[in-house]
Amino acid sequence: MALTDPYYAVIEAGGTKFNCAIVTPDKEIVAEIRIPTTTPEETLSATVAFFTAQRAAGYPFSKMGIASFGPLDLDPASPTYGYITKTPKPHWSNTDLANALASALDCEVVIDTDVNGAALGEYRWGAAQGAGVAVYVTVGTGVGGGIVVNGKPLHGLVHPEIGHMLVQPPAGITGTCPFHTNCVEGLASGTALGKIWAQPSDTFDDDHPAWDGLAEVLGNMCHNLMVVLSAEKIILGGGVMQKPGIVDKIVAATEKTLNDYVVFPEGKSLQDVICTPGLGTRSGMLGALALLD
Repeated sequence: MALTDPYYAVIEAGGTKFNCAIVTPDKEIVAEIRIPTTTPEETLSATVAFFTAQRAAGYPFSKMGIASFGPLDLDPASPTYGYITKTPKPHWSNTDLANALASALDCEVVIDTDVNGAALGEYRWGAAQGAGVAVYVTVGTGVGGGIVVNGKPLHGLVHPEIGHMLVQPPAGITGTCPFHTNCVEGLASGTALGKIWAQPSDTFDDDHPAWDGLAEVLGNMCHNLMVVLSAEKIILGGGVMQKPGIVDKIVAATEKTLNDYVVFPEGKSLQDVICTPGLGTRSGMLGALALLD
């Protein structure tokens, strides 16, 4: 479906907040609100109220794109299509997200994971333009990853769960994930770093050993993405990736483990593959718009 309407409703639905907006086909955000993610009843009620008010203000829409935290049921043939399934977010397991909003706002809804949406947004308009295989990984409160192959988000059996990829933990470190002691999320998310080092990750000094351990873990992750997917772009977003110099550390850690095994096309290097988002902090929201294109 092409972006031919004057306005679209988009939601970047996160575990902390719902970023809701009215966006034009040219990616101009004409109205926006952040709604705390509390209970489904409160959050969805406030979301419906916002979009209803925007229609009354002269921003009509018939289509909505949702890039949401998950896990999600993305099988269109499933009776629970568009639901958030079994999630650690309190109160949100088995929440009908897509259908509830489609019904309440009388609009067509397209839904995917927040990270698949961000990957698609980066493919359309950001750092992954022209990439046949693009990966977007957010490293923040948790770790999630989305994959776009030849312009289409990857689903498969469910959808990618890159945060739960198993990696070699740094010496002396045990991950905090309740399911796996050595997955990326349990070793590298902001939440995990705070638990491992007994202080908030945004208070680490520049020379704190956590940064080298983080680069090692995410270097392992990038190594695996390179050899499994032959990724042309691995885009690293999220709050933890705001640390100056951390992406360079991750590139160096990935180069070390790859050990010159991957042969790059002439003029290309790992520095061209592993990068920050071209859309900045808007990857998820504009990704929700990209789901409609």
